[in-house]
Amino acid sequence: MAGAGTSAPSIPVRVLGGPTALFAYGGLRFLTDPTFDPPRRYEVPGGSLTKTAPPAAAPQDLGRIDAVLLSHDEHPDNLDASGRALLASVPLTLTTPGGAGRLGGGARGLADWEQAELERPGGGTVLVTGVPAVHGPGGREEVEPVTGQVVGFVLTGEGLPTVYVSGDNASLDAVRAIAERCGPVDTAVLFAGAPRIPVRFGGAPLVLDSAQAAEAARILGARRVVPVHYDQWSHFTEGRDDLAAAFTAAGLLDRLDFCDPR
Repeated sequence: MAGAGTSAPSIPVRVLGGPTALFAYGGLRFLTDPTFDPPRRYEVPGGSLTKTAPPAAAPQDLGRIDAVLLSHDEHPDNLDASGRALLASVPLTLTTPGGAGRLGGGARGLADWEQAELERPGGGTVLVTGVPAVHGPGGREEVEPVTGQVVGFVLTGEGLPTVYVSGDNASLDAVRAIAERCGPVDTAVLFAGAPRIPVRFGGAPLVLDSAQAAEAARILGARRVVPVHYDQWSHFTEGRDDLAAAFTAAGLLDRLDFCDPR
């Protein structure tokens, strides 16, 4: 699907596998949820998670990273051991308020609609706004005691397209709130994959499934959608083909961009 979504302003995005992507914006380089461990099994409360494939690049091959956008720190499929080690070399990690307290160092927490202003190399600023995310079915009151707090991000700046990074969000209501305040969106980096864990919420998806990702794109008015968080882990139950089928059914295939190497 390389080349889809070319009607949208193009910010360079490199998808590295799982939830991890590197993109340039306003002269700054941002990395989402860093996961760089080799394939392995992780023990987690109530069971285990298995990584099935290596990342597309190693941290030392990425060059300068100005900020990490970390949706949450509590699950290894969003922040693994290698990702944690990387944070020490990055000047700023934006994440949840609780995650910032646990990580320390250069981590800063963003509550809903709280903003961080980052200086651009050539002058001006990039504004990063923390936006709602719900990591599972239902409301936050039901979900957060089980899966923890999660944050998404909206990036804006003078003369720049609006970029949305969803984080591990399963709530279209949250997407509607974001669209109302921040839409339309030029590029949406949507975490998808319909991850399911049988012991959690009856096996319901903990992040958007493919049809919901297409609906999120419609709600946001996104002109380009870069999906992540749909491969390299055994609990992700929907992959690339499912995303393409869902966006085709929704009449939005031209917006879908897997950022394949060209």
